[in-house]
Amino acid sequence: MAFSRAAAFEYLRRAYEQNRLAHAYLVTGPPGSGKQALAAEVASLVNGTPVKEVFSAKAREIFIAGPESRSRRISIEQIRELEHTLQMRAANSRRKVAIISNADRLGDAAANAFLKTLEEPPSDSLLLLLSGLPEALPETILSRCIAIPLAPDTQVHSKKEEEKLAKLLQQAGRHATWTIQFAYRLAQEFQQLLRAVREEVKFETDEALEREQARYKDATDGGWLAEREEHYKAVTESLYLERRAALVEALFAWWTDVLRANNDVAQREIPVAKQETAALARRFSTSEILKRIRWLEELRDQLGRNVHEGLAIEVAFLTIFTA
Repeated sequence: MAFSRAAAFEYLRRAYEQNRLAHAYLVTGPPGSGKQALAAEVASLVNGTPVKEVFSAKAREIFIAGPESRSRRISIEQIRELEHTLQMRAANSRRKVAIISNADRLGDAAANAFLKTLEEPPSDSLLLLLSGLPEALPETILSRCIAIPLAPDTQVHSKKEEEKLAKLLQQAGRHATWTIQFAYRLAQEFQQLLRAVREEVKFETDEALEREQARYKDATDGGWLAEREEHYKAVTESLYLERRAALVEALFAWWTDVLRANNDVAQREIPVAKQETAALARRFSTSEILKRIRWLEELRDQLGRNVHEGLAIEVAFLTIFTA
């Protein structure tokens, strides 16, 4: 199970706003996954330094470490300098941040020294370890960091729920009359699709938690387990919200295609539904199509304010999918 960079940042942003940010995170992923970009975004969030300056000499209260010696190892001297920097008082309520790139290149002495920092982190500090090979890190360090695995930005994510929604909308486009009963049934099918997404996400996060329990059960206490359970609850919610947002955007794409067809624009976001969106373009006027797009915008805003999901969807569908 892996986050997109956007989902990972959203999860960490919410943790920060709720004052639940942990003191150490291990951000992992292959080349192209955006580990450094995520670290810069999170450092900027908690420290106030502009994202583009986080890895520059302009950054204040941000310490950057990475392999520098001929052996391509992170030295114990770097870790001692990191510890000294983190012990200093930050200005203007800034949080001190340490970013360790290629953390799997910690030398043995450096890893042992850094373990002390993990066990007794300085106040108002955040440790971000970045690694493409977390298996090379000692178990003692792995077990004291919250893992944030990233998928590569180029990875083709499963779009099966969006394909199911497209088929559902195609069926709706072929339906001769849009009654209240029809709109309600369509809302129920959309919510059923969302329930399947939530169940799939929960299954994946439950499996990840079980793997951690099996791996660290003899090295940690019950308090750690409770923290990890809370972590995975938050992960589940973040991943679900990301995929729900993608489905809402698919609804926008559908009605945008209807509007394009209405205005004789050839481009389509959902080309497989070109015939159905064209039929709706002939059925509704431009103003009626724009009204439905505005209702979709209202639905998106309501979902962003954490209103009751089912009720918001039913109200929106009853206005959007009735003639």
